[in-house]
Amino acid sequence: MDVDVQNYVRTLTLRSPDHVRVGPFTVRYNPNWAIPPANYAIPDHGAEPTTEEVNALIAVFRERDRQPRLEFLPSCAPEVEPALLAAGFTVERRAPLLACTPESLITPAPVDGVSLTEPSDEAGYTAAAGVQHLAYGESGDPTDGEIAWLRGANEGGGVAGLATDDKDGTPVAAGGCSVPADGLSELCGLAVASSHRRRGIGAALSAYLTATAFDRGCRIVWLEPGDPDIERIYAGIGYRRVGDKTDMSLQ
Repeated sequence: MDVDVQNYVRTLTLRSPDHVRVGPFTVRYNPNWAIPPANYAIPDHGAEPTTEEVNALIAVFRERDRQPRLEFLPSCAPEVEPALLAAGFTVERRAPLLACTPESLITPAPVDGVSLTEPSDEAGYTAAAGVQHLAYGESGDPTDGEIAWLRGANEGGGVAGLATDDKDGTPVAAGGCSVPADGLSELCGLAVASSHRRRGIGAALSAYLTATAFDRGCRIVWLEPGDPDIERIYAGIGYRRVGDKTDMSLQ
């Protein structure tokens, strides 16, 4: 399944008109969103990059005013990490890879006083992006890139989800499942407002997003949990560890 996930990410990247191929790497470049998670490279399966190819990769990022960065599954390209370390890259994080199938999904009980819906207009996408923006420690209004990701997911066959408080309609949680490819989709951007945490909303919204992705034809939904506590929440709705992922960057 780890190969399926790596191929999924590469497929989505190749669909972008702004992607760049350099040596055994595909660079996912977002001209409208400069954050590191929106700009990174993926190695080919079994890649064994040379020093010259790594230097060319670094140049692609520098020319576009982006931090040189990669996200990959070591099991699919074990020679990549040593080549990057030799070029001065460091490991940002190692994260487990979790996946869920229609057979393993466990639907939790509904959360009283909270409604789960799909935004379908700019106001809805902006509200959902606003929850994510603040929950991840940012201030002010969400960026165009955050709003565009949710809109693009929904319009591309994925899912955008929003949880609201029934008392006053306040947005309290949001997230999405990315545009599917070959039956796979990634659940990402799951965020719950600080005022509504530890009530089961995150688990309920995650299950809602996952079930909707399955209803639209996906066979696997995968994700990266932020920490062990988050991993336990996803395990409670049927996600299981299927591999490990490494993020590396160069200052």
